[in-house]
Amino acid sequence: MGTDPPAGVLRVDKPPGPTSHDVVAVARRALMTRRVGHTGTLDPFASGLLILCLGWATRLAEYLAGLSKSYQAVMKLGEETDTHDRTGAVVARSDRWRGLSQEQVAAALERRSGPQLQVPPLHSAKKLAGERLYAKARRGELVTPQPVAVSIENICLTGWDPPCVSFETTCSSGTYVRAIARDVGLDLNSFAHLMELRRTAVGQHAVTAALSLRELQLGNIEGHLLDAVDALPHLPRLPVDDAAATDIRHGRTVPAPAGLTASVILILWRDRLLAVGSAGGGRLHPEKVFDA
Repeated sequence: MGTDPPAGVLRVDKPPGPTSHDVVAVARRALMTRRVGHTGTLDPFASGLLILCLGWATRLAEYLAGLSKSYQAVMKLGEETDTHDRTGAVVARSDRWRGLSQEQVAAALERRSGPQLQVPPLHSAKKLAGERLYAKARRGELVTPQPVAVSIENICLTGWDPPCVSFETTCSSGTYVRAIARDVGLDLNSFAHLMELRRTAVGQHAVTAALSLRELQLGNIEGHLLDAVDALPHLPRLPVDDAAATDIRHGRTVPAPAGLTASVILILWRDRLLAVGSAGGGRLHPEKVFDA
């Protein structure tokens, strides 16, 4: 790695227990750089894919944070907790789950698919009046979070061991799988909370390609650090010549190929990321310029 701090994107398989910020702190210590950020929080009890941006690549975090996410989950029927997961206190119980069939539960999960308004858990990082909801919850404040527009692209039952039910889902960024379990439990009139959660993918990035937390602690990231272009396969790319690159470095627009329109586009020079910009009206507009 030399003496320069690393720059790029790392995929880490977070184990249950540490917070997402704990993983960031591990990366900062192991790689001796302060410029580390993650692109989407995982609850401490959850495991799976956490994407870190290092060095100047922290400026790319917003293009990864909004990607859809895939999960494997286990929920327990018959109990609701105040956090909607196993870490919380039980606030309601029901034995109605005993009369439910596998088909009924599978149908209830499938009914959750599609665009919808979801009420975030009170114990969450969503903000209300400028403050995190979990801070209000810890003070015992009774507040009602505002529903948020989310989309559940697909969801299906994968395991049946009542009162525990396994399922998989792919959903939009900002969707709480804990809230899915809560809502399915209410739909079934039997309550439910999340017992296990594992994030298996973020966009086209899979947890199978991630390094372990132990490898990160040891600084063993060789072969795992993605450059900016490889980390953003979902975005269109446009190479430019030397003359255009000079203008873009100075923040000037340059001609774009006829008919090209894109709200976010990777501008490449000699196969390296020069800038992120937009295209429209026959012009290429640089918005974030890097030292390519």
